[in-house]
Amino acid sequence: MGAVVDLRSDTITLPTAEMRAAMAAADVGDDVYGEDPTLNAFESEVAELLGHEAGLFCPTGSLTNLLGVWLLVRPGEEVLCESLAHIARAEMGAHGAVHGVTMRTWSGPRGQIDLAAIAALAAPDAGPFLVSTAAVAIENTHNFAGGTVQSIEAVRELAGFCRDVGLGLHMDGARLWNASVATGVPERAYAEVCDTVSVCFSKGLGAPVGSMLLSSAENIARARVQRKRLGGGWRQAGVLAAAARHALHHHRDRLAVDHDNARAFAEAVAAANPAAVDVAGVATNIVVVATGDRPAGQVVAEAASRGVAISGVGARSVRAVTHLGVTADECRRAGEIVGAILAGRPSR
Repeated sequence: MGAVVDLRSDTITLPTAEMRAAMAAADVGDDVYGEDPTLNAFESEVAELLGHEAGLFCPTGSLTNLLGVWLLVRPGEEVLCESLAHIARAEMGAHGAVHGVTMRTWSGPRGQIDLAAIAALAAPDAGPFLVSTAAVAIENTHNFAGGTVQSIEAVRELAGFCRDVGLGLHMDGARLWNASVATGVPERAYAEVCDTVSVCFSKGLGAPVGSMLLSSAENIARARVQRKRLGGGWRQAGVLAAAARHALHHHRDRLAVDHDNARAFAEAVAAANPAAVDVAGVATNIVVVATGDRPAGQVVAEAASRGVAISGVGARSVRAVTHLGVTADECRRAGEIVGAILAGRPSR
């Protein structure tokens, strides 16, 4: 068996030689004292890019989501999110365990915003017996729904609703860069209508570490204190900020290649098992494949034995994520292997 085609996540990317050179050349200082020039400049740059006053660099998107929701929701209040949202499924219950935040969910087709469902759930002032809604959180692109993109019209309509009824709006934009490349809508257009926004540099952009929270200067000052309280203070973080800045400057446009490779993977799966994947619905770099009557874990194990690494995201569904570490040919071949497994025949 040759080298494994690893499609478990776009988080497995490795820094390029040019990125490593940028890290080595970074001018650094102690960020807890606010003295890292590379990081300070990068936070300001991303805040300007996304239409916010300030930014806060953090090690993970889970932490930026945790802080972003915390800014908008007090203990004992709730945030509304889609039922497959990352903050609800993949952040270890941190919002409740650490910040006392509860959640209620709507189920949108392919993870989409459903304003009617959100409006029906929202209870901004629920009185002394029920839980009051403080914010809505959306995900763009939506990970577990298959990298789907929220339309800018739906985001703007939801933002207007939240303003009208007094709710905060958080965007988990870990893959907002992918949404922008797929639609041609600038990231700023999505981000500036939200109160808090999380974006990630260590997924499709390929940096080794780093996400950023964007909001008002007052909110970011509060979040900086809470980040320290949670043990998230940096020292010479400019080395990592330099990697993230290089990724932002050099790897954004090439995300379109990942999107093409995801469609090539999906087409290869569908050629063997058309019911397993909606090729037309592949919007960005994530493909969710239905495994039919095969348990997801079984399909993951068999794919691994044939040289393809994918991940289970449900009892009967698996996920493949394309990234800068894999080629078009590798993605196509991986799709053929997964398709063959689901069709119950040997791969060629």
